[in-house]
Amino acid sequence: MKVNLYRWVLAGVAATSLAAAVAAYAQVDAAKSTVIATSKQMNVPVDGKFKKFTAQISFDPAKPAAGTANISIDTGSYDLGDDEYNKQVRGKEWFDSATFPSATFASTAIAPAGTNQYKVTGKLTIKGKSQTVTVPVTVTQQGATETFDGALPVKRTQFDVGTGEWKDTSVVTDDVVIKFHIVAAKK
Repeated sequence: MKVNLYRWVLAGVAATSLAAAVAAYAQVDAAKSTVIATSKQMNVPVDGKFKKFTAQISFDPAKPAAGTANISIDTGSYDLGDDEYNKQVRGKEWFDSATFPSATFASTAIAPAGTNQYKVTGKLTIKGKSQTVTVPVTVTQQGATETFDGALPVKRTQFDVGTGEWKDTSVVTDDVVIKFHIVAAKK
């Protein structure tokens, strides 16, 4: 149960968050980057991490509107820290990774939202269901690297993550927050 919800959440959050986070750089440092989906199971926060993703990014902070971000997250890479939970979230009731191996985000607009702040809007697709979302992103530069941080709240049931007995949100909440910390080298 815990694994399935987290996997779904991570896929959605990861796709959205990664798109916003890696918008400025083409070379993402996967070892230093994280995409985590946090949900609550029986009112206890549970984190899951997506271990695999790809990104195609073009971004210039001086011209944010010209930027693009396309992210693909491997839903089978969702890790709750337990093999049984991980297997469960890959199943049909949660991510259905055999049928939907990827969650994606494709940006449609990037706009400044304050000093080092951007709003990245795009289409988030999880388990074949798509929605337009806007992700707030904070960009920090240090030397030749840029760090993108943000969090996107989503409703898991809007993407059919957690079906059957898991559709009931009294055990695993509907609200999931996808948090990302993306470190990238300037292209």
